[in-house]
Amino acid sequence: MTSNLNGKTVLITGGSRGIGRAIALACARQGANIVVAAKSDEPHPKLPGTIHTVAQEVEETGSKALA
Repeated sequence: MTSNLNGKTVLITGGSRGIGRAIALACARQGANIVVAAKSDEPHPKLPGTIHTVAQEVEETGSKALA
């Protein structure tokens, strides 16, 4: 099944890591603009990624991001 998310805006909670990050990037690849909400504003010493790094990855797909 394919969907076209061009022009849609998707709010992803828990979007800085794991499944939330994967969903954010998948939606961005389908053309959606992404709003990333998560508590990981600052880097964690043991876990990769913050809302800012995911926003950058989203923008690298050509979509817009707000973190």
